[in-house]
Amino acid sequence: MTQTFLPGEILAMTAQAADRLLKLDSGDAALLYIHLLRRGGADGLKWSPERLQSALDQLRAQGLAPDQLPLPPEPPAPEPPPPDYSTADISQALADQASTFSALVGEVERRLGKRLSTADLKNLYTLYDHLAIPAEVILMLVSWCTEEITRKYGPGRKPFLSQIRKEGFIWARRGVDTMERAEEYIARLTRLRGREAEVLRLLDIPARPLVEREKTYIAAWDDMGFDDGAIRMAYERTVLKKQSMDWSYMNGILRRWHEKGLHTAAAIQAGDRDPRPVRAGGPPQKTPPPSADQERRARENVERTRRLMEQMKQEGN
Repeated sequence: MTQTFLPGEILAMTAQAADRLLKLDSGDAALLYIHLLRRGGADGLKWSPERLQSALDQLRAQGLAPDQLPLPPEPPAPEPPPPDYSTADISQALADQASTFSALVGEVERRLGKRLSTADLKNLYTLYDHLAIPAEVILMLVSWCTEEITRKYGPGRKPFLSQIRKEGFIWARRGVDTMERAEEYIARLTRLRGREAEVLRLLDIPARPLVEREKTYIAAWDDMGFDDGAIRMAYERTVLKKQSMDWSYMNGILRRWHEKGLHTAAAIQAGDRDPRPVRAGGPPQKTPPPSADQERRARENVERTRRLMEQMKQEGN
């Protein structure tokens, strides 16, 4: 009988391991063992905790799984949906003399160069009321989103309120709720722009806009403190193993190095079990700092926002 195998890598197991799996007579145990061989852990296995634990216990009983294998974290509880604000809710908020919402609407309209629709007002009020983001931080959010749209699509383009709302939820989840935190967060995002371009160069990827998942990976690697040589080394090991770039696999390599405290090429070569030289891709370069123009515009935006908020507070008194 002719055997057909899919092209690609080969996963090997010993005859002893196969015999033990056959003895278990468990499909889940066999699938989990293959997953552990392929991924090195339980990450990415979309099983319930009970199903995973049962299969893991069977493998451990046969000596086919380590005692300290970490289980994947349970998914976070979904966030409650925001209120479905009515037109009456918006009208009441605009008429409230003790609220800064009306002044905020006027300033957002000025910055976006248009009159806000009812749907726009509901999106803005979601940031203001449901997420409780201060008005001055919302204005910094609007400025950041406007700058990003201009950078991507050219002068004259403005973000939609739905895009600003989506970014606002990200800011809220990350605790960006004061002007100081917003300044720090914007500075980090500005720095990551340069880092993203540099990482693409290290990965031999032509310059292009990144998707959100790629941005998330690069931000995580930056937070972990990897230098260019380490990232290049992880990329080379990924291509050697997968025959192409695989963001998830490369992230697994870097995460394991991070757990060992290895963040430079020299440390990895000295402390990792499978040292490999860093080849072409250029010498390690530091991420370029924000340009003087970017820093100037950021400072001007902060100062304008401070003056506006002081004026809004005085008018409210």
